[in-house]
Amino acid sequence: MKKPIYSIKNLFLCSLLSSLTLGSSFAQTDSKKNAKKADLSTKEKVVATKDLVVAKIKVDGNGPKPDWAPQIKDEMLAVIEKLASYNSPDLTTLPAKEARKQPSPTTAVLDLIKENNVVLPESKVDTSGKEIPVKDGNIHLRIYTPKVGAGPFPVIVYYHGGGWVIANLDTYDASAKTISEQTGSVVVSVAYRQAPEFKFPVAHNDSYAAYEWVLKNAASIKGDSKNVALVGESAGGNLAASVSLMAKERGVQMPIHQVLVYPIASGDMNSESYTKYANAKPLNKPMMKWFFDNYLNNPSELKSKYINLVATDLKGMPSTTIITAQLDPLQSEGKLLAEKFNAAGVRTMYKNYDGVTHEFFGMGAILPSAMMAEMLASEQLKESFLKAKK
Repeated sequence: MKKPIYSIKNLFLCSLLSSLTLGSSFAQTDSKKNAKKADLSTKEKVVATKDLVVAKIKVDGNGPKPDWAPQIKDEMLAVIEKLASYNSPDLTTLPAKEARKQPSPTTAVLDLIKENNVVLPESKVDTSGKEIPVKDGNIHLRIYTPKVGAGPFPVIVYYHGGGWVIANLDTYDASAKTISEQTGSVVVSVAYRQAPEFKFPVAHNDSYAAYEWVLKNAASIKGDSKNVALVGESAGGNLAASVSLMAKERGVQMPIHQVLVYPIASGDMNSESYTKYANAKPLNKPMMKWFFDNYLNNPSELKSKYINLVATDLKGMPSTTIITAQLDPLQSEGKLLAEKFNAAGVRTMYKNYDGVTHEFFGMGAILPSAMMAEMLASEQLKESFLKAKK
């Protein structure tokens, strides 16, 4: 059996070549600290990085490829195998409070990094925390600020995944930090309230409240209130798109761009990818039903325009980047959402990554496909920021 092998030096080479910085560490708590590269096109950067990664970095899983994913990449398999090694109970058999305590794909990545003595680059951002008021309570924001530069910086409001039920800011710290580092932006990661304690539409309303807070208070976090974008993963991708929709409906300043990573965009659990990857890991069809059951008040809410985005009027929405994973029940609806955006006249980029599963984004420290997806998202955001400045 082969043991996974990682070479962080090669990641440094990729970063230098592409003039981008790889996301570095995974924060466990908010901390307060005091502290013109070559311009390649997105395509050139991805090609250059892919050549180095494929040639230099090799991560092997130990066992056979699962029946549901004969095309899975070796690096992705290593993460899935590590996650399985914890022998955690099926989340759908647990109450939400217990499910939140179980190991996640992030746990697996952190353990693989530790086991292989991977030395991550020093962080290029500082983090701080902020409590803001929302209806009937407060929510927490984690703010990532570039260490270099005085600002005002562009601002990205980031929404984590977890089916509106599990996961937290720590689980998705790598994604938020990487985006901040690669775009030179302030990233505001939102700890919206979760189900079943807080049912639909609380997470959606909290997410919009955080966006509105950023528009009004950007200057206080070294941000440019006229240059605000949204990023979300999975349930967070659904929240990001919903926030844009709410802003449009309420006549509020629209985000200049949104990046939706394998977003929940439909209540249809009989799509092609739901059928093909019904038993996938780390996300599968039973888990999605469990998420819907926990978050929604009743099944009729599956038809809400904020859940069933593919059936929503998308005209006038901001330019959009949609990223999906091949081995993911949500792949079909992500692709369909991109088609719906295009049909509505919204400038949209869609990219599917083969051989990887749900949650691959943010694993750029060990997964080449994730690093390329992170770079693509960052380039789309930077391009939008530049256009907004003109």
